[in-house]
Amino acid sequence: MPKTDTHEGHELSMASEDYLESIYRIMSDRGEELEGVRSVDVAEQLNVSKASVNKALSTLKDAGMVEQVRYGRVRLTTAGKEYASRVWKTHRTLRAFLVHDLGVDKKTANDEACLMEHYLSDDTVRRWCDFLEKQGLDLDE
Repeated sequence: MPKTDTHEGHELSMASEDYLESIYRIMSDRGEELEGVRSVDVAEQLNVSKASVNKALSTLKDAGMVEQVRYGRVRLTTAGKEYASRVWKTHRTLRAFLVHDLGVDKKTANDEACLMEHYLSDDTVRRWCDFLEKQGLDLDE
């Protein structure tokens, strides 16, 4: 699950990207953009402790990616939302390719997309996404 190292073109560590992506996904899935998400929901989604989430939130606050009133709900800043959106799009692109083009089962594809999303440049993801969309592939599957 969450990793700690960073890679070229990624300003956040792999773990921070995972936490940011989780917040983004919860907010999108539940329509909680205005009120934010609870840290316990992030812990449940990533299968980590609430203490781990709190530590990650501190890092994300310092990076200007999230805002949180003391013990309140977490909201993405504009920069956080843009960054998380890129990570999530990369995840969906990789997952779609693995499932539809390589025939990987959905769970494995999802798990492996989570690992690979941290290594690709924005340019590569853009090109890959364009390629898949030209083939008529829905990246939201």
